[in-house]
Amino acid sequence: MNSIVPALSSIVFAFLDFLDLILCFFYKFADSLLEETSLPCYCHHENSAENRVRDAIDEEDEVSETLNRRENRFRAFLIRIQKMGFLKMREKERNEEAGGALMRPRWSDCHCEACVSWLGKEKQLLHVAVREPAPGPKGNKVEDVILIHGILSSSLIFTETVFHNLSDNADGKFRLFAPDLLGFGRSPKPFESLYRLKDHLGKIEDSVIKPFGIESFHLVAHSMGSIIALALAAKYPNAVKSITIIGPPYFPTSSMEKASFTALIGLAERRIWPLLLFWSSVMSWYEHLGRTVCFIICKHHRFWVWIIKLFTFNRGKHFIISDLTKHTHHSAWHNMHNVICGGAKYMDNYLETVKRSGCPLKILLGGNDHLVPMKCGFQIKQKVPSAEVEVIPNADHCTVILKREREFTRDLEHFWAFAST
Repeated sequence: MNSIVPALSSIVFAFLDFLDLILCFFYKFADSLLEETSLPCYCHHENSAENRVRDAIDEEDEVSETLNRRENRFRAFLIRIQKMGFLKMREKERNEEAGGALMRPRWSDCHCEACVSWLGKEKQLLHVAVREPAPGPKGNKVEDVILIHGILSSSLIFTETVFHNLSDNADGKFRLFAPDLLGFGRSPKPFESLYRLKDHLGKIEDSVIKPFGIESFHLVAHSMGSIIALALAAKYPNAVKSITIIGPPYFPTSSMEKASFTALIGLAERRIWPLLLFWSSVMSWYEHLGRTVCFIICKHHRFWVWIIKLFTFNRGKHFIISDLTKHTHHSAWHNMHNVICGGAKYMDNYLETVKRSGCPLKILLGGNDHLVPMKCGFQIKQKVPSAEVEVIPNADHCTVILKREREFTRDLEHFWAFAST
């Protein structure tokens, strides 16, 4: 059995390599017909000296090399086709600023009012859910908390849990902010954004910290949000009062050059079993297969909502299912590579800054988390020995928060109170 699975994996992923190649041609043709300008995909990377120099520049700019250097058995064929000019179909060069015709959604993205409500606004700020503290005694000190969700999620993971379960004692002491990260939920999903760490930090500053006049704050973050929270803590070491990270993806490596691929393999190794890992590998390694899945699910999310309501007798749907459709392939793809994989190169620096600052750090792990291994949390503790690690038995990557909302919220309240003393 041990020898059968690797052999089957090799066959399956060879087929997926070829299928992604076919879809590359399809989307090139479709984009050239249906869009005035289109962005190039990442399939046609050649490991030349010129590209190595470009990669070195990109690495400093927080663009992950996993975008261009993902393994594909047919990459050489793609490069040959590109050099012959068959793939040049009115592509627009990538740049940092979104604008012009590309600000509108792609033809393969949803165009419903809920998904494009951010377009046309003067300032492209994040959607931020705020829970104001209950009125208290005059002079009562109120502390701010910023809660950052993970990939394929939204602020709902906190508004539907922590916001509703804050105790009466904590209600008047804390003001809670839960933004939808750039590319998710009700926040903007710009077509040309590369969704780098610095893009997320800038949006959180412009949408939360500056407009609300926040001078000090606690941080709570889940999954991918843990990387953004640690980056924020490293940028504001004197302002952060405590950090709670839940299921943080951290894969240390001795070489910064290998950090991004170490993270990619750690989260999405190309294997057919278990099924969750297979699904993660398909969505992380195959740009065009991932876009096809998003075209089927996310573009037609209203149909799937109708199906869910039909089979649940119109009792509605869980917000976790809803969140899975509130993004575009472009935003999910770049967040996976540029935040989770690309951010892996900077995690040690962030943790060193947190360690030097003496900021209380708590790491919450699910005992049955098959998406982000528990070892990630314990490896962070090796970097920050003062960190507190708590393992929730029988909890997975989501139920470490869900199905124990009240207990989770009480743990946060106690940790905030401890950090404030």
